[in-house]
Amino acid sequence: MEILNDILPIVLYFLGAALLVVVIMLVVKLTYTVDKVNVLLDDIESKSQSLNGLFNAIDSVSNTITSTNAKIVETFTKVISKLLSMRKKKKENKKMEEEIDENE
Repeated sequence: MEILNDILPIVLYFLGAALLVVVIMLVVKLTYTVDKVNVLLDDIESKSQSLNGLFNAIDSVSNTITSTNAKIVETFTKVISKLLSMRKKKKENKKMEEEIDENE
């Protein structure tokens, strides 16, 4: 039993030292991995910033096309409206002329 009391603390010290070495190695690898992830995230951020300009240009073109399209539709609607009102006026004028002719 006395031998066990002498050997067991020594074995535990060696196991503790081995565990400490393994933890240090894992921390070093984790630091290396975090640095790689940080570089990757910086690259992604720079690429997204370059695409941001592209998306702003696309948005600007889209807004221009939309406003132009709205103006075209508005003009077309006005032309159709004028044509219909002219047609209606012609019909009214014909009716008035017919009434005048009938009254004479």
